[in-house]
Amino acid sequence: MKISARNAFDGVVTEVKKGTTTAHVTIDVKGLIVTASITNESVEDLGLVPGAKVKAIVKSSDVIVAVD
Repeated sequence: MKISARNAFDGVVTEVKKGTTTAHVTIDVKGLIVTASITNESVEDLGLVPGAKVKAIVKSSDVIVAVD
């Protein structure tokens, strides 16, 4: 797999919560929890279930940085 995104993290799916059309997929990335909102169809196409090894890919244009 080749992608242009620079931020790809290996992780493990811990939970998949399906809604009417969208699912929330929780991924454990070395203790950091990342949640992705994707279509139910994508969950099925990718075979996402708890325990599945995945890559969490973060596109830099969607990262928000904050400080106190």
